[in-house]
Amino acid sequence: MLKTALKPRWIAGLVFAIVISGVFVLLSQWQFGRSTQPEAPVSTGTEESKPLTTVLQPGDFFHGSVADQMVTAKGSYDPDKQVLVPGRLYDGATGYWVVSAFSVQDAPVLNGVGASPQTWIPVARGWVEDPAEAGTPPSGIIELTGRLLPSEAPLPNIAPEAGRATAVSVAELINVWEVSSYPGFVAATSELAGGTDVSPAAVSSELKPLRIGPQPPAQQVNWLNLFYSVEWIVFAGFALFIWWRMVKDDYRRDLEDELDDEHDEHDEHDAGPPPAEPHASTAENSSPPEQPSPSEQKVQP
Repeated sequence: MLKTALKPRWIAGLVFAIVISGVFVLLSQWQFGRSTQPEAPVSTGTEESKPLTTVLQPGDFFHGSVADQMVTAKGSYDPDKQVLVPGRLYDGATGYWVVSAFSVQDAPVLNGVGASPQTWIPVARGWVEDPAEAGTPPSGIIELTGRLLPSEAPLPNIAPEAGRATAVSVAELINVWEVSSYPGFVAATSELAGGTDVSPAAVSSELKPLRIGPQPPAQQVNWLNLFYSVEWIVFAGFALFIWWRMVKDDYRRDLEDELDDEHDEHDEHDAGPPPAEPHASTAENSSPPEQPSPSEQKVQP
């Protein structure tokens, strides 16, 4: 069968089948790429800074619609309320997030047992590799700008040491700081003190800015496009199968022709030369002319 496949016409057919299959594979990749699309385009409204007091309320649930929203707030840090959250990456290195408590001016005050006279919000100010280089937050009235993010879940069965936290978890931090808090935290992008930016992004120090961008929207699967992508792969395989089937049929036809030729030669050999026709001699086949008897002879007058 290899000899049949190496015929020029079938080599050309194989090249054509491979080209067709390649086109089908590209179409499959295109359909597969369209099968996963975001549920909604990335909203640019989150990049417009809004006052924190109008976006989120303390004591309320953290609504998904406000996640990633850039917010502004005015207040002050408490240097005694600062923790380090380990296991955070920055340019491939593992270090700590520096999280400080920020007292929000003009924020609603919660009532009830354990409520503090001020409302706070955790602020992730930056990243450090060495805990000793965390430093203290800037003092005085700070005009804070950052991205509002939902509270993280604390790690179970882990008791952090003093000055540490398992995650940026509001539930964990309010027990450590003993304050009333917003149900989320802010990843700082700028911190203005007297009109001067004193954030890690503007001041050269061991504290690195986080630069947390908006999270991509959730993905949804388009099953119709996914089915089409699988279908094109089947077509690609079918193109190669057709070529193989045509080569196989040609190979079988060649075998049948060879068997027919062998059969005809075998019949001619078994029959042998045709028998020769017998030829009688002239002397044996011919008889002498009959002579009339004497009584039959007539006397001529």
